[in-house]
Amino acid sequence: MRKKAPGAPPPFVLRREVLAAYVMPAVMAGIGGLATRQPQLMIAAVTTIAGTSAVVAALLGARLRRRPAHSWAARAPRALPAIVLALGCATVALAVGLAGARWLPHIPALAGSAWPGRLPVDLPVSSAIAATLITWRWRGSRPRHLPQHRITPRPERQTS
Repeated sequence: MRKKAPGAPPPFVLRREVLAAYVMPAVMAGIGGLATRQPQLMIAAVTTIAGTSAVVAALLGARLRRRPAHSWAARAPRALPAIVLALGCATVALAVGLAGARWLPHIPALAGSAWPGRLPVDLPVSSAIAATLITWRWRGSRPRHLPQHRITPRPERQTS
């Protein structure tokens, strides 16, 4: 196991981030469902809420790990990429949730279930939270200062 240099940011380990992105929303929403005696919320906690969070964390984390050091997300202030990516992920998740809420009730096994109706709320909220946290943690694992390249002047062309 590699040790990090003193003062270096903590490493971004995707497995650990995805696991946390699943467990934390599942526990929090499960506790909320237990406290309010809502069994549907307890089931949604481990399916749509935590599952969406883990999928978004895995996809976004994999994409962010491959970002070059000079990309806008790596150079911008920490909050800017977190907000932009959270809004983008929430928008995509809202579209998926609305489509699922429209078409899933046509499946006979889900016709009487309230689960498809929760999708337009559960998916965007959990994806926005996951995208914000993953981006924030990824950005925090990047070095603070990038090495500056020296710009050497070009030799002047001689014209006759």
